This record gives sequence, C-alpha cells and structure tokens, in this order.
Amino acid sequence: MSLSLTANLRRCLARNKTFTRCISSSSSSDPQNKTTSFGFQTIPENAKESMVKNVFDSVASKYDLMNDAMSMGVHRLWKDQFVGDLKPGRRGPMKCIDVAGGTGDIALRILDFARENYADRETSVEVVDINDQMLKEGYRRFKKTMYHNTPQISFHEANAQSLPVEKFLDNSYDLYTIAFGIRNVTSIPAVLEEAYRVLKPGATFACLEFNRVDNPILGTLYDQYSFHIIPLLGTILTGDRSSYQYLVESIRKFPSQPDFAKMIRDAGFSTGKDVDGAAWTNLWGGVACVHTGVKI
Repeated sequence: MSLSLTANLRRCLARNKTFTRCISSSSSSDPQNKTTSFGFQTIPENAKESMVKNVFDSVASKYDLMNDAMSMGVHRLWKDQFVGDLKPGRRGPMKCIDVAGGTGDIALRILDFARENYADRETSVEVVDINDQMLKEGYRRFKKTMYHNTPQISFHEANAQSLPVEKFLDNSYDLYTIAFGIRNVTSIPAVLEEAYRVLKPGATFACLEFNRVDNPILGTLYDQYSFHIIPLLGTILTGDRSSYQYLVESIRKFPSQPDFAKMIRDAGFSTGKDVDGAAWTNLWGGVACVHTGVKI
C-alpha cells in the first residue's frame, strides 16, 4: 500500500467515513487524469486551484467593482439580507467561520449585526481564504474598524476543501458562512464535508451564491447582461476581460437549486423541502440564492 493511499485512509477514518468509502476514494483514478470545469472549459482537476487563484489575484483590489458588475450593485443588499436572516448574536456570542471570505465583507456584517442588534462584542469570526491577496485586502479593510487587533476577527490562509484539522477542530463552530465562493472550488462535496466536520451539532451552514433564474423573461435578460455587459465592464473597469468571462461562465456551471440542496443533504445536513423559502431562498428570482442546512 502506497504512502499516499495510507494517508488518505487515515484521513477518511479520522472523519468517521466508512471503510468502503475510503477504499473507493483512495483507489480512484489518478488525479492527473481527472477533469473539472473552469467556466465553460474542461481542464485537469489539479489545474483549477491555480487558475482560480490567478483570477482572484487579478480582481482582489477591485473586489467591490467585480461584485457590482456581477450583480448590478445589488450584492450589498443581498449580503445584508444573508447576514440579517441568520441573526448572529441573537442567542448569545457565536464562534463563526467565514470561508472564501478573504475581503471580510461578510465577517464585518456579522460582527456589526451582533453588536448593533444584541450589544454583542464577543461573537468572533475566523475568515478563511485560499488566496493571500484577498486576505490582504480584508486585513487592510479591517484596520479601519473597531474590530482590528481584537479577538473578534482573524484571517487564515487555507483550502476550504481540506481545512487543517489541528487549527479548525471538529465540532467547534456555531455558524459557517460562504458567500459567492463555493462555485469556484474544485470539489463542492469536499467543501461541504469540511463544513459539516467543523460545525457543532445543531449549528448552521449558510451559503450565498449566484444561481439559476426561475423566470424565463428575467433569465433571458440576465443572460444578455451576463455574457455581453459584464465582460465589457471587466475590460473598462479593470482591464481584465478574461477573469470576468470566467466568473460569468462559472455561474452557469453551478448546480441548480435542487441539485445543490441535495449535495448539502448528502454531506449530512438537514434542509427544508426542495422549494423556494425552505431548502433555499431565491433573491431576485434566483439571480442569487441562499442555501442553509443544519448539522444533525
């Protein structure tokens, strides 16, 4: 048995996976031969991480402009609703992890909501991102806030698919958030499994992501805006058309609302029924969507 196979088995068994599942995962085809999507391209699976990193290296300093272009400026309202519906601090201080959250905009909303609504100055957020440029942008922004150099905020460079177990312990967080990030990972199931691992029983997984529009007329208009206007805005605002083209395409490759809800359940979470307002909540007819699950 190879060292890599042995390590894989130990990792699986440590996370309470079945032996059969471990063997299946460990004996799968060579990762060099696996493929995944990068927008509409099919690429080797082991190439995606660096390609996505290049995209976000390019847009890190223009993150707000990027999201303004992608959402027609509405992403700020969506993020407010996302955090507001979670009501951080309502039941007392929470230990939160915000993944793919390098620029800190969700973390700041969580801390502000808890403080402003519940006088909570003990809720904390650990911001995790694989991209160091995004983390630097978030750290720079937080230096302007009251939370800088306090135990309420910290930044960590790590892969959402394989969070270091010595740092991100099992059953340790009250809330896991990921906003506009999960569609860019190589393996969505791996991210969901890690989310399940680090959350406490009864804790909440919450994902905000661009999704499928459920109105044909709105869908046609959004397609026209996405494929013609957003890449043009990328060129005008940042001189980077290709990154914006990828981001548009990545939305179309993301699973539908029912398919993603099933993936969340397959990771072990409990969700509501597969309808808008239960397992997920559509925003702007599905242009964006909030998915939630509870660890059972």
